[in-house]
Amino acid sequence: MTPEQLKASILQRAMEGKLVPQDPTDEPASELLKRIKAEKENLIADGKIKRDKKETELFRGADGKPYEKLADGTIQEVEVPYEIPESWNWVKLRNIGSITSGGTPKSSEPSYYGGKITWITPADMGKQQNNKFFAKSSKKITELGLQKSSAQLISKNSIVYSSRAPIGHINIVTEDYTTNQGCKSITPLLVDLIFLYWLLQV
Repeated sequence: MTPEQLKASILQRAMEGKLVPQDPTDEPASELLKRIKAEKENLIADGKIKRDKKETELFRGADGKPYEKLADGTIQEVEVPYEIPESWNWVKLRNIGSITSGGTPKSSEPSYYGGKITWITPADMGKQQNNKFFAKSSKKITELGLQKSSAQLISKNSIVYSSRAPIGHINIVTEDYTTNQGCKSITPLLVDLIFLYWLLQV
């Protein structure tokens, strides 16, 4: 087994709850999800994030099976890739944080570039995949460039993921930043940032 295969195997067992014994006195994941939902509602009310119209809710039914409640209230059984401990819950990324897309200011407008706002592209991420934390972007944009494009300012301590070639690069960003449309970002709520980073590596 190669080091990479060993790493993947350990991470997989961790995600299945098989790496260490489960403590039955630990708070169930359902309680944490309730707090995350309440925190989201507070941020929406304060205008800090927008309501995610695509968000659904995964939950464990009385029969122990996983179900999904859709936006229209419909409930359906869902397939999951493997079994997890009873006190855990399957969730989608958008359930435990705020997901943000990126945008590109018009490249022919010089007043949009050369500012102080970090602007990340998949190419930037590809150059620093030996680092857990994102270090430096090749370009920065101005406040005007941010306002005149679909780019959005993303809070520090978020995770950026390259969704276009090169696909699958992941970094933690420790300062406020923006990205182009080749990246997605998640800002976790009440979930450990480093844990989520390693989870996305599986």
